[in-house]
Amino acid sequence: MIPTDQLSDPAVRALVTAINANDRAAFQAALTPGATMSDDGSDRDLQDWSEREIFSSGGHMDVESEADDGRSLVVGYRNDTWGEMRTAWRFTVDGGKVSRFETGQA
Repeated sequence: MIPTDQLSDPAVRALVTAINANDRAAFQAALTPGATMSDDGSDRDLQDWSEREIFSSGGHMDVESEADDGRSLVVGYRNDTWGEMRTAWRFTVDGGKVSRFETGQA
């Protein structure tokens, strides 16, 4: 497992840190205005999805591995709704913030 503070990309590190701290303000600060995301190949409303899948359900990421200079992660993701599952995350970074992420089962 890779400690969050050792993730290679600073923007990805900030986002993962915010998720694991259940910190909505830090999560928003790590994203560009108008950031987008998809889950299992379908675009979702980022605010609605993050509230449901992260903040109201205790979402947490345990990073197993990273690639693409830290912009692709394989993660043990858990929350109170779905339990734990192995997921893949890909991040697009623009100006030091995450402008898009895509997640789905790994």
